[in-house]
Amino acid sequence: MRARSFSHAGITVSDFNRAVQFYWDVFRCPLVGVADQPPDRVRSFFGVDADAPSCKVGWIRVPGGAVLEIFEFQPHQPPVDIPWNRIGLTHIAFDVRNTEKWYDYLVAKGVEVVSRPERSPRGHSFFFAKDMDGNLIELMDLGYKYHVLAWLGPLGGFLFRRGMYRRYYE
Repeated sequence: MRARSFSHAGITVSDFNRAVQFYWDVFRCPLVGVADQPPDRVRSFFGVDADAPSCKVGWIRVPGGAVLEIFEFQPHQPPVDIPWNRIGLTHIAFDVRNTEKWYDYLVAKGVEVVSRPERSPRGHSFFFAKDMDGNLIELMDLGYKYHVLAWLGPLGGFLFRRGMYRRYYE
């Protein structure tokens, strides 16, 4: 058994419409589905203890096929900062070309940018920004490695499992 592909990441947002607008305006990711959950399900499945809880779920398609699933709960709780060294999800990432140009674009759009683009020791470039609720978004340009991973990724995984990364599979 193995996974076929990465499907989606989910985030809770403070304002559904504002989130849809942000991801469309900034990244051109369209909303492709919406569902309102019944109050009983919001209480039992999501664990929201309130008289009349609600949950709107939306699916935003990212170019390349992945989906960002957004949830808006009522009543909602205030956000909390998530430290890097705490176990759990820390950010979502978009694969882009030309991080310097993306940096300038996001600054011009008024998006909160956390860091300037930098080059990793392995050659790709990246930087971080935040969405309207403070969720961290990494923008990374894999450079030539984009094509290497796309075409040779499965072969590399096969070879690395049996070679230099074997100890992680034992």
